Amino acid sequence: MSICTRPCLVLAVACVLLDLRAAGAAAEIPLTERRSGYEFMGRETRAMQDDDATNPGLLWVLDGEALWKRKAGAADRACADCHGDARASMKGIAARYPAIDAALGRPVNLEQRINACRTGRQKAAPFAFESRDLLALTAYVARQSRGLPIDIAIDEPTRPFLQAGRETFYRRQGQLNLACAQCHDDHWGATTGARSSPEARSRRLIRPATRCTGSSGRVSVRSSAGCAAASPACARSPTRTGRRNSWISSST
Repeated sequence: MSICTRPCLVLAVACVLLDLRAAGAAAEIPLTERRSGYEFMGRETRAMQDDDATNPGLLWVLDGEALWKRKAGAADRACADCHGDARASMKGIAARYPAIDAALGRPVNLEQRINACRTGRQKAAPFAFESRDLLALTAYVARQSRGLPIDIAIDEPTRPFLQAGRETFYRRQGQLNLACAQCHDDHWGATTGARSSPEARSRRLIRPATRCTGSSGRVSVRSSAGCAAASPACARSPTRTGRRNSWISSST
């Protein structure tokens, strides 16, 4: 795992798990008050998100469906050859990631699991991180779990990563010496410039979502590094990739 990816994965695990097992910290949002980021969207953005015909994220889903059926690698195998119809076999899968990989002894996210299947089962080269093909196939798999409750395992193997992510979430850093919690716990619903600060702990999978940067759209399959990539508050965060419009964290 690259230096820039590991802190993001830890933080992504924490953002999901914090919703499921709150420790009673004073800054945490009561369960009854938690809101999805969807509720902070403008009317036009909600309409686009709701309509599969106008949601740009569905373009990646269509590409992912084609990749699902395409044979690849020395094994000359497609995802569908092992997993069949994704609408049935992948239902609920994305909602359980990140998950512990027993062989590695650490969590892997959905993209890493896809690449593990690609190298192990298809005997093909892994997709480049943040490549269009990896984003597309991840979006297609995640699409099958849209609207389902997030169901990350909370057990002894995950607890060290949860704790590390919790510490990152509450640790001040960056040029403005801010913690994630100061915007997303203490001041959720407020706006900074043109951006709202949704609370960070979504309870259901809403992917695919599209992040539009500049003149192009990107599927934000993993989004907890958005602040790190775009905000001067977190410009020196360890989750930043060094590229202005990079998105390298897990589904929320």
